Amino acid sequence: MTIRLIVGLGNPGPEYEQTRHNAGFWLLDQLPVSLQRDKNFNALVGKTRIADSEVWLLQPQTFMNRSGQAVGALCRFYKIAPEQVLVVHDELDLPPGAAKLKKGGSSGGHNGLKDITAALATQDYWRLRLGIGHPRTLNLQHAVADFVLHRPRKEEQPLIDEAIAASLKILPLLVEGKFPEAMMQLHTPR
Repeated sequence: MTIRLIVGLGNPGPEYEQTRHNAGFWLLDQLPVSLQRDKNFNALVGKTRIADSEVWLLQPQTFMNRSGQAVGALCRFYKIAPEQVLVVHDELDLPPGAAKLKKGGSSGGHNGLKDITAALATQDYWRLRLGIGHPRTLNLQHAVADFVLHRPRKEEQPLIDEAIAASLKILPLLVEGKFPEAMMQLHTPR
């Protein structure tokens, strides 16, 4: 199995552009492809070549908790199996600067993942988790919902950007189906 669809999660609209919850969008924005609005999928969609393979890119334009609508629709239309999907999202349980790759598992309370799991009728898809920290571990008094909808602090943004850069480097391995190598490279301290 190889990755045929990379989904970046976030919320649409300029008021959310710089918020922690949009970390998945930030990664896709670094790829050299112009995403176009596709009303059939209610998303920004594009296609690019990574490691000599054609890969779909998707940024749902629903709010986070309805991300599965776009993911499910594109997967059904192009016959993409859940195991061929990589969802890139913000992760509260990792510190800013950390990035982890995993397949399957629970949503960990992430509403975007919950909706994608429901749309695909399985948890068996790949996740690229970009650490944004948790308000409790960062000694902040924010509620989680408030925290993810705010910009990272100025000392956190460069760390998140480094995690995105490291994640971009492993995309060719994922598209080639070299998942253990991708994990080893991403999870080894830089």
